Amino acid sequence: MIPLSFAQRRLWFVTQSEGPSATYNMPVVLRLSDEMDRDALGLALRDVIERHEVLRTIFPDVAGEPHQHVVPFGELAWELPVVEVAPADLPSVVAEAAGHAFDLASEVPIRAWLFEAGADERVLVVVVHHIASDGWSMGPLARDVSVAYAARCGGSAPQWEPLPVQYADYTLWQRELLGDEDDPGSLISTQLAYWREALASLPEELELPFDRPRPAVASHRGHTVPIEVSAEVHARVVELARAEGATTFMVLQAALAVLLSRLGAGADVPIGTTVAGRTDVALDDLVGFFVNNLVLRTDLSGDPTFTEVLSRARQTGWTAFAHQELPFERLVEELAPTRSMARHPLFQVMFKVQNHAEAVLELPGTRVGGPSAAVSADVAAGTSAAKFDLDFTVVEVPGSGGLRGSLVAAADLFDRRSAETLVARLVRVLDEVTGDPSTRLSGVKVQDEVERGLLLGGWNDTAAEVAAESLAELFEAQVARSPEAVALVAGGVGLSYAEVDERANRLARLLVARGVRAESVVGVCLERGADLIVALVAVLKAGGAYVALDPAYPGERLEWMVRDAAPVVVLASAETAGAVPGAPVVVLDDPGVTAELADLPGGALGVVVDGRNAAYVVYTSGSTGRPKGVVVSHRGVVSLCGWLGAHVLAGMGRVALTT
Repeated sequence: MIPLSFAQRRLWFVTQSEGPSATYNMPVVLRLSDEMDRDALGLALRDVIERHEVLRTIFPDVAGEPHQHVVPFGELAWELPVVEVAPADLPSVVAEAAGHAFDLASEVPIRAWLFEAGADERVLVVVVHHIASDGWSMGPLARDVSVAYAARCGGSAPQWEPLPVQYADYTLWQRELLGDEDDPGSLISTQLAYWREALASLPEELELPFDRPRPAVASHRGHTVPIEVSAEVHARVVELARAEGATTFMVLQAALAVLLSRLGAGADVPIGTTVAGRTDVALDDLVGFFVNNLVLRTDLSGDPTFTEVLSRARQTGWTAFAHQELPFERLVEELAPTRSMARHPLFQVMFKVQNHAEAVLELPGTRVGGPSAAVSADVAAGTSAAKFDLDFTVVEVPGSGGLRGSLVAAADLFDRRSAETLVARLVRVLDEVTGDPSTRLSGVKVQDEVERGLLLGGWNDTAAEVAAESLAELFEAQVARSPEAVALVAGGVGLSYAEVDERANRLARLLVARGVRAESVVGVCLERGADLIVALVAVLKAGGAYVALDPAYPGERLEWMVRDAAPVVVLASAETAGAVPGAPVVVLDDPGVTAELADLPGGALGVVVDGRNAAYVVYTSGSTGRPKGVVVSHRGVVSLCGWLGAHVLAGMGRVALTT
């Protein structure tokens, strides 16, 4: 049995885990003129499938182990169906064909359809699964179809030189070239050693400005956004590459790393790229899956200049390309990152500069062009498969210069607008760093002037008139406006503003008698309920600042908060008093305290509270060390309440707090 190549093996396992899908389809959609010979085209496609064995290979497995089975051409039932469709239905049927889900165990990895929508619209759709092809393969495939079609139009089979090797030969040769991993001098052993060191402690996942959390399983839906770089900037890229002994690719990759770092990815940025994998000229004319992935790790530590970033990227790149034979699939097995159905292993951002020959289909007597705009849009919508979080592809435009390409952004993580913004920022960063390569990382401006204006002005323009009163005064004003309105509901029982005010006044007097003054800290350790709210209002009326001591907190945290805040007194219940040992505690449901409160007046205290005084103390989580106390003033809370009233609660009418 013929094994799969390493690249094929990874795709096979992906399809086993995810099931048949169009994620790894490579569709070609072409509009053909009326002069096209249907029969000759069908025979030409069959000729090419006969010539390239990989196009008639299925991938069955025996006891879970896949292998290649080349279907003898005489046993292959493959035809080019001609399908008549209504013009209005053409976009959808083309998209459906492009999204064909191959069953690799029983179906050869190439399908084709010729759709005819009236006299003026003929569309050829050819779909090849990535397990049998790559970008380079589109050139030989188009060339061989062109030769075969010309021959078939003349009534004969194509007369071409036999291919020197087939893909199955390459699969066996690949294993022979790499050698035995048990041999320390073998190619695979030396390259494994290099990559283990080069990718040690690699970040498991890049932190990027996602629009939404990463799902548990990636849908592989993507947004495709065009990339355009002017001829002027392209010329500066080429000039900088020449001056620094680098390549155009390296300059572009370094600029992308700078952008990602500035967007929050950190100083250690892994970016994936591809190499053709055709290390022998005998493979150049062969259709097959040869491409290999490399991980280019860019070091952006120490606030380097762009020239320094490029120097680091150049060194990393040359060394990585010198170790390109190790199959990426074997590298993943060796490094064993945490496997996830949500993201690509080792890198999540792919960057490619396509430099292989453009695939050109020439059918004598037939005009070949792209499909209509409607068909193009529908096919793009149906086949924008996102294999990575971000997948950048660019090509150098011959003649006039410039760079063109596209970004496919995972729709699970990014909105289309965000993908468009990323492209605009990449173009802006490239313009900036090639204009002045001495610019340091920290000085690279990612936003344009409009974005900076929104960040610094528009979105940050929160100035508003804030009432000078304290929280206690605002509460008392509300009591005066609607004393009988429901203020809070707890345990199914409602209290009016007047009732809350009276109970809080009594407790505030008790606190003053216990020594509470302006900015005195008062601990409140109570379960959620009416007593908790009354206690908080009472502390504010007495002029103190409360610190909430949740009885559900760990004892060590409560002990630290009490020791750090040093409250004058802690308000608690008989059930919660034990949670705060060592602090002076007033047990509110103690009979003696209850009697003392009943004897106190329920009217206003007359305590004046300044809006600049502390209203409460809140503690951080302590996830990076000990919890830290933050003091919040009355004025700060009044400002927040004013914003909530204007933007959240406006028009809602009466508001009740339910605990």
